[in-house]
Amino acid sequence: MTSSSHRRRTRPKPDRDFEWRPVRGPLLAVAAVAAVALVVTLVLAFRPGDAAGATGQDRAASGPASEAVPSAAAAPKRPSPKPSTPSPTPTASRRTTASPKPSETASGTPSHAAANGATRTTAAPAAGRIRPGTAYQGVATSYDAGNGDGACSYGPTSDVLTAAMNTADYETAKACGAYVSVRTASGTSVTVRITNECPAPCAAGQLDLSHQAFARLAPLSAGRIAITWSLLSPAVSDTVSIRYKTGSSQYWCGIQAIGHRNPLARLEVRTGGGWLALTRTGYNYFLSEQGTGCGGEIRLTDIYGEQLTVPALSVRPDVIQHTGVQFSRH
Repeated sequence: MTSSSHRRRTRPKPDRDFEWRPVRGPLLAVAAVAAVALVVTLVLAFRPGDAAGATGQDRAASGPASEAVPSAAAAPKRPSPKPSTPSPTPTASRRTTASPKPSETASGTPSHAAANGATRTTAAPAAGRIRPGTAYQGVATSYDAGNGDGACSYGPTSDVLTAAMNTADYETAKACGAYVSVRTASGTSVTVRITNECPAPCAAGQLDLSHQAFARLAPLSAGRIAITWSLLSPAVSDTVSIRYKTGSSQYWCGIQAIGHRNPLARLEVRTGGGWLALTRTGYNYFLSEQGTGCGGEIRLTDIYGEQLTVPALSVRPDVIQHTGVQFSRH
């Protein structure tokens, strides 16, 4: 009888040769493939021209550094073209030359010296509403001028051919002393000197003539006539005079210029810091409220820009002091 050990089939012990022999071929194939893949990977990773490690697709997406578009902050700033300043169109009321400031001395050199030391220089023109070479349309009326005195404070006069200027063109006494040629449509004319102001209802352009002056143009019964008038720079025999107002002293003074051929644009006094322009009043005096410059040198400027410098004059209230100089004729 066969023993159980013979009946039971036992599993043979594994043989090493038998165990590895069936799988040796595939393993070697896998290892070879892996080695080849590793070599290919290393070749691709260290290929020349790719030291930065970026692929061609990455560089194409980002673009070459030299061709990168600069940002707004990094872009070089181009200077913006400066806009050209348009030249102002010349008009009757605008000039390209600025008037000098009161503290500045006059430009130009003295062209005349009077026997009493007065000098003559030239500055920028300073006309106001009434300008040389301009014809103004208006109306003329008449009034009894009495002794010839008026808002300009010149005092009584024997000159009967005077006129009062409307408030707008009177321009805070800037019209005082102006010589005006008045003409009618028929061609008759008369020359008058402005010594007074004609308040409302006198309108801009209107002249209120003395009865004597109006009678040169039309009968007084006409009452109101159309006129054209313009500024003159006539021949005169007198020279400019200076008068200090009543009550003037070294602490306060009012100064007036009398007998000037052309309208006066500015009156200045000499101070330690230069020339100081005084404020003009409606009654045609220039005031120094603190007494600055009272009794010192005076500089007068007409609307044409001509300047007359008068040596120091004593403060003698209500006394006419002659200067011996006159503005040029135009």
